[in-house]
Amino acid sequence: MSEKVFMKGNEAIGEAAIRSGCMAYYGYPITPQNELTEYMGKNMQEKGRVFIQTESEITAINAVFGSSVAGFRAMTSSASTAMSLKQEGISHLAYLEIPAVIVDMMRGGPGLGNILATQGDYNQATKGGGTGDYHVIVLAPNSVQEAADLTRLAFELSDKYRNPAMVLADGTIGQMVELVEFPEPINPNEIPERNFALTGCVNRAPRKAEPKNSAEDLEKHNIVLQEKYSQAARTEKRSESIMTEDAQIVVVAFGFVSRIAHEMVARLREEGRKVGLFRPVTLWPFDEEGFAEATKNAKSVVVLEGNAGMMCNDIRMYLGKKKPVYFHGRMGGSIINSLTVKEKIIGLLEEKNDWRELDGKQGLWKAF
Repeated sequence: MSEKVFMKGNEAIGEAAIRSGCMAYYGYPITPQNELTEYMGKNMQEKGRVFIQTESEITAINAVFGSSVAGFRAMTSSASTAMSLKQEGISHLAYLEIPAVIVDMMRGGPGLGNILATQGDYNQATKGGGTGDYHVIVLAPNSVQEAADLTRLAFELSDKYRNPAMVLADGTIGQMVELVEFPEPINPNEIPERNFALTGCVNRAPRKAEPKNSAEDLEKHNIVLQEKYSQAARTEKRSESIMTEDAQIVVVAFGFVSRIAHEMVARLREEGRKVGLFRPVTLWPFDEEGFAEATKNAKSVVVLEGNAGMMCNDIRMYLGKKKPVYFHGRMGGSIINSLTVKEKIIGLLEEKNDWRELDGKQGLWKAF
C-alpha cells in the first residue's frame, strides 16, 4: 500500500532510496543536501543497513564502489563543488561497469561558490567529469514527487546498465516541501542477483576484475561501453511536452526552472499566445526525437536555465541552423523572473525586439 506524506525533497530522496533496496549510504556534509545525509543516518542503521559519514567525498565514492562491487545497492550524495572530488571514482565505476546511484544537489559556482540553487553542474554531469569516453545516466526532477520517483528509477537503470546513474537536482528541489507518494518498499533479498559481484573465495564472479592495459584490449572494452550507451540512448530517454503541438515558440527548461517556465507558458496560453514547453527529464540520454517532435511547428526556441547556457549549447546542436535559439540564464543563485521573460517572448511573437543582451542585473540574454 502506498503512502502520501509531506516531505522535504532531500528527505524524500532518502526514503525512496531506502525503499528501493539501498543497503549502503556514504556521504560527507555539504549544503544544500545535508538533510539527505541526516535522513539516511537516522533511518539506515535501524534497518540493519550501512550508513557512514566519511571523512571526504573521495572516500564516499570509493566506499560506494566497494559496497556495489560486493553486490549491494549503494548510494552517495553531494553538492556541486564537492562533486568534483567524486569524478575519478565515477569514471572508474563506469570503466568497470559497476552500478552506483549518485545524488547531486546543485549550488552556486564556480569553485566553492555559495549555497544557493543553480544548474551549473549540467556539463559535468552530462559530458562526464572524469577521464575517458563514458556516460552517466542523468535524471533531472522538477518536484519532490519526481525526485522520489527518479531515485527509484536511478537504482533500476544503474543495475540494468551496470553504470552509474545520477539524480541531478538544483538545490531548490532538495529544500522544498511537497506532498509525495511512495510505493511499497522493495525487499532487498528480492533484488535480482548481481552476477558480477566479487565474493572472494566463495562463488567466484564469472569475470575477472582486471584492468585493460594494452591499447587493443582497452579499445575493445571502450567499444563495448559505447554499444551499451547507444542502447541506453535508444531506450531510456524521457521528456515532457506541454502544449507544443501548435506552439510558435517552444520554451526548453529542466529541473526547478521548468516549473517557472510552465507557469509562464500557462499564462501566455491564457492570453491566446501559442507557446509550449519541452522539459527533458533525462539530461543524458537527451530525448532528441521528443525534442524534434515538440519543435517541428515552432518558429523559434527559448532556453531558460540556472547557468550560463550549458544545455543551450546542446539545443543549438540538436536544432542545427533550422530555427533561431534565444537564451536567458541566471547564475549564483539568482532566480529567473518569469514576468520579464514573458514580455520578451511576447516581443518575439510580435517581432518587436531582438532579445538583445541586457545588463548584468537581469542575467544573461543571448540570441543565436
